[in-house]
Amino acid sequence: MVVAADIGFAYWDLYEISIPATVFGMPQPDLADPWYELRVCAMGDRTSVPGFGVSTRYGLADLAAADTVIVTSVPEEVVDGAPVPAELVTALRHAHESGSRMVSLCSGAFALAEAGILDGRRATAHWQHAPTLARRYRKVRVDDSVLYVDEGDILTSAGMTAGLDLCLHIVRRDLGAHVANQLARRMVVPAHRPGGQAQFIDLSVPIADDAGLAPVLDWARANLDRPLTIDDLARQAGMSRRTFYRRLQGATGTTPLRWLLNQRLASAQALLEATDLSVDRIAERTGIGTANNLRHHFLKQLGTSPGEYRRAFPRQRANGL
Repeated sequence: MVVAADIGFAYWDLYEISIPATVFGMPQPDLADPWYELRVCAMGDRTSVPGFGVSTRYGLADLAAADTVIVTSVPEEVVDGAPVPAELVTALRHAHESGSRMVSLCSGAFALAEAGILDGRRATAHWQHAPTLARRYRKVRVDDSVLYVDEGDILTSAGMTAGLDLCLHIVRRDLGAHVANQLARRMVVPAHRPGGQAQFIDLSVPIADDAGLAPVLDWARANLDRPLTIDDLARQAGMSRRTFYRRLQGATGTTPLRWLLNQRLASAQALLEATDLSVDRIAERTGIGTANNLRHHFLKQLGTSPGEYRRAFPRQRANGL
């Protein structure tokens, strides 16, 4: 059963509702018979955005009878601090206690977390929302690096299309790899995407309230091909090593060496997207050194290889690169 929260319903919520509707709501008798029986429920009898509406005869009281409950998302105001409606929280708790498998897509994790369903569990959400989820719900082990998390009876996904990855995973788990693969072919999507959502995170950490660091950090970005050290950066900034370390960590929330690595990886991502330079050449230009080093850091930090990353982001050639 898909839950459509109707407070602040937005256009992009239609996309996340359409994912389980497409995967589970369209019978595929040649792949598996019986298929899933999909029902959509809302807190009222109608959920709408301007020009669109979702009418249903199923309400929150019906959740407890569902084999699987999918919370597609919650409105942005909930992510920003507005309370999850109490009646939704209560209904989710009852469904979980009744044995329903609980699933969230993107920010739907906030509703499961508010109900206490994610306590002590590993979970994920869109990487932009994950820090807020972790800060607000300390008992949840939030992982912002993956596309989805399967904890058996509780499954969560990252944002947007990662919800499709999770729904196909559920089909794979329930009906087998062959069925999931054939369904993915019909939907013209990969049955399984390599890597995680870490490859989509912007590694260029912004500077906060320390404009005095901007010139040296701009200089460092322009000289990533050099073997820069903390002493080099401190000298360029006209500071002691200790002062520079403290100032940078306070402004960016990370250490100088981690900041440098993030800049090198961000530069490598841009070159992989915008040029046809070899992995060896990109490693040299970004100061990472060798292709093996670049592959190591990509796998560790982004959960994918440079080659897979390049295939995932088709080249848009930039002038002068």
